Amino acid sequence: MKSYRKELWFNVPTRRAFINITRDVQTCLRESGVQEGLVLVNAMHITASVFINDDESGLHQDYEDWLEELAPHAPVSQYRHNRTGEDNGDAHLKRQIMGREVVVAITGGKLDFGPWEQIFYGEFDGGRRKRVLVKIIGE
Repeated sequence: MKSYRKELWFNVPTRRAFINITRDVQTCLRESGVQEGLVLVNAMHITASVFINDDESGLHQDYEDWLEELAPHAPVSQYRHNRTGEDNGDAHLKRQIMGREVVVAITGGKLDFGPWEQIFYGEFDGGRRKRVLVKIIGE
């Protein structure tokens, strides 16, 4: 069985963003040489997410609005976590909602997606360097 590991690095200048990383993961898959197996893609920071959905700007704005309604950034004093001097209590909650990782089947050397599925990196506390792990196993 083959095993492949690569880190994708991001430095998002805005506080929040959704970045389509499907092509990056497909590049990793080609580099791995795996034809049948699984790919794990996970955010390695507790204020970021990896998820699968449609690449449609209206949906992304809906996510933004919904997440801000569920866990508004301000006032930062509403979060006990921020008593440590942080201002990202909301980002931890947003990450929990959107998820840490995705696992996608690999069939015939391709990501085995349903219609419209894409992989996204969700940033909820940007402004510094963060990473995503891509781990591929299979034959």
